[in-house]
Amino acid sequence: MKKYFSVFRIRFINGLQYRAVLFFTLAARFAWGFMEVLAYTALYRSGYAGASMEYSQTVSYMWMQQVLFVLFSVVFSDGDIYSAIGSGSIAYEMVRPMDLYGRWFCQSAANRVSFTLINALPVLVVACIIPQPYRMTLPVGAGQFGLFLVSMVLALGVTVAFAMLMYVSLFYTLSQRGVRIIVTAVTSFLSGGVIPLPFFPAQVLAVVELLPFAAMQNMPLRIYSGNIAGSSAVYGVLFQLFWLVVLVFLGRLWMGRAQKKVIVQGG
Repeated sequence: MKKYFSVFRIRFINGLQYRAVLFFTLAARFAWGFMEVLAYTALYRSGYAGASMEYSQTVSYMWMQQVLFVLFSVVFSDGDIYSAIGSGSIAYEMVRPMDLYGRWFCQSAANRVSFTLINALPVLVVACIIPQPYRMTLPVGAGQFGLFLVSMVLALGVTVAFAMLMYVSLFYTLSQRGVRIIVTAVTSFLSGGVIPLPFFPAQVLAVVELLPFAAMQNMPLRIYSGNIAGSSAVYGVLFQLFWLVVLVFLGRLWMGRAQKKVIVQGG
């Protein structure tokens, strides 16, 4: 595990370097967060009662979603991986004395964690100090907050494990663009990135909650907001663990088969 930790640490430190786009990224998160909170405020004030989330829970969900936006993004700035597959430099990756799946998994996770640490604090501070009723509230009790932290780590694992399936699929395509667009649309919508899952129709929700997408940002954000608590939160964490194991197993299996058929043109 030492070599995988080293990969994670190197990519993490690299991701903490100053980026010129930091200011504009923060501005976008603030603007989008305010816009979503105001939109749901208008929805609740109109008398809408079709969701199982209270207004305060929805506000907390929206702000925390902006804080952890990158952490739960399946399609993120993993340019090194895309370039390695498309350019043929994957040949160098395959001869390294390190498992390719583990290396890419650690690299992808470190990129998300480092970028989140840079962007999260300013948004978190603003979300906690703005006036009520637009302010984000903290989880009730240390146990609930602890479950949120565990769920957040597992959600990151599920997100990266699903991203690994996307990376492996690029071995079989000529262009990454189409795959990334489809994955972005599907995962964002079905994981609660566009609309929280409690706002889905009951018939649709019953199916979506069984899919791996529900084990991504949906679970930690709903636990944080208090929409899922107690034994339901514990069940949600176990649900995430199940999908993490399944996705990692499928990803390793598929990558093993893909590596046996890789052909790199040129010298």
